[in-house]
Order: sequence, then C-alpha cells, then structure tokens
Amino acid sequence: MKKLLFALFVFASLASSAQEKIEMLLWNPEAKDVKLDVKDLTRDPGITVYCPSKPNGIAVIMCPGGGYSHQAINHEGHDMAAWFNAQGITYAVLKYRLPQGDPTLPLSDAEQAVRILRTHAGEWGINPAKIGIMGASAGGHLASMLSTHYSDSTSRPDFQVLLYPVVTMDPAVTHAGSRTNLLGKEISPQQQQRYSNELQVTPSTPQAFIVLSSDDRAVPPANSINYYSALIANKVPASMHVYPIGGHGWGFRDSFPYKREWTGELEKWLREQILKK
Repeated sequence: MKKLLFALFVFASLASSAQEKIEMLLWNPEAKDVKLDVKDLTRDPGITVYCPSKPNGIAVIMCPGGGYSHQAINHEGHDMAAWFNAQGITYAVLKYRLPQGDPTLPLSDAEQAVRILRTHAGEWGINPAKIGIMGASAGGHLASMLSTHYSDSTSRPDFQVLLYPVVTMDPAVTHAGSRTNLLGKEISPQQQQRYSNELQVTPSTPQAFIVLSSDDRAVPPANSINYYSALIANKVPASMHVYPIGGHGWGFRDSFPYKREWTGELEKWLREQILKK
C-alpha cells in the first residue's frame, strides 16, 4: 500500500508540473491549431513544447532516433516530457524532416528549433543562454551535428545531451542504415569526413553529457568514446556514463536497468553545469 501511494504521489507530482503543451510548425510558427503528423516525416517539420509550471530557465530540444528512416517519437521523445518538466525544464520534441540523402534538411530543422525557443524565451520562461539539444541514436547524430555544424550564434545550442548516439560516418563503426539514409549510397570521402562529427569538434563546440551501454551492438560505443575524446582534446567540458548492459534504444523505458542512474546523473549535471552557471 505504501508503495502504491508513493507511486501515485510521484505520478501526480509529474502530471501537475506540466503546465502547457504547444505545437507549432518550424517554418510557419504562427500557424494556429497545428496537429503535427508524425507519420509524415518528409514535410511540415515542427516542435511540441512542454512548458513547466515553474520554469528554471533551462530548455532542452529532443531529437528522437530512428536511423534517419523514422522517428521513435514516444520513448525517445514525448515520454520524457513530464520528467523534464518536474525539474523545471522546458522540453521540446522535434519532428524533423528525414534527410533522404540530404543532410541539410534535418540540420536546418534543428537550427530552426533552437531559434524558435530563443525567440519565445521571455514568453516561455527560458534563459536564451541555456538552450540545449538532445538526441538518441540517429537523433544523437543530429544533435552532435548541430553542435558542430551550427550556422551562427542564434542556432548554436548551449549544451548537448546524447543517448547512445551515432556520431561518425566511418563505415567501420557507424550505424550503416543511418549513414545511407543521411548521405545516400554513394558517399564521397569529403562527405564522410564532414558528417563524422567527432572530426568537426572545435573549442567552440558546446559542452556535452553522453550516456550509453557497453553492450550496444547497433551503434558501437566507439561513436561516443571518440566524440568524448575529441571534446576533451579541444578542452570542451564533457561527462560520459557507460553502463555495462542495456543494449541500444532504451530511451525512457523502465526496462533499462540503469534508468534511475542515468536520469539521476543527468539531473545532477543539468543542475550543476547548466543551471548554476
């Protein structure tokens, strides 16, 4: 009975922390009564913004994974909203266009999402200097791609959070499906290098939080490890957490045995490295 009451209390607390959900198109943000069609990922990109009742100024934009062929919009997207809102964090889920061999499409959508949150910062209780990009799997590639390929200060994220990310386009360690869907079947050495994000890190790359499982067979841990090494080499603050089991694609699922650990570490990192700065 005590466990049941505690669970109900936690659920009620999470539910009450979510104040408002806003859906808007990225390239026509003034459109009214928008309902984002997650079944059509080739056009009309948009964001769903979850605003907490007591915002602390931090905002996170989530890029779901899916190998750049689809988007795991729930367990790597909307399911995390209540948890972030409970921390006082404004949370947005990005519906980005599938690249179909054109990597500029999802990248431009991620840039526009950052711009929109900065434009609405005052309205949504966001500190425009505390807007981060987050991604899982191929969404982690998009998040790290934005972090290393942003166009200007208006689209640069202030931090990045990566869950078991695809980072490189090196065929030896990349996720083959993500590579093909992002760049096509015929890939030049120049393209491979440009979108291998570990090779594009500079001292201006935003600080990072990375989490993964050692036994990930879909996206080799080398993706995260090499990216982390590049960040450290460029004196970019970074934190990486590697759990012994869990495989790939766990997102916010309770079945991941280290869910409490990784969410706890992320909450601590956001509080100490972002909120207090």
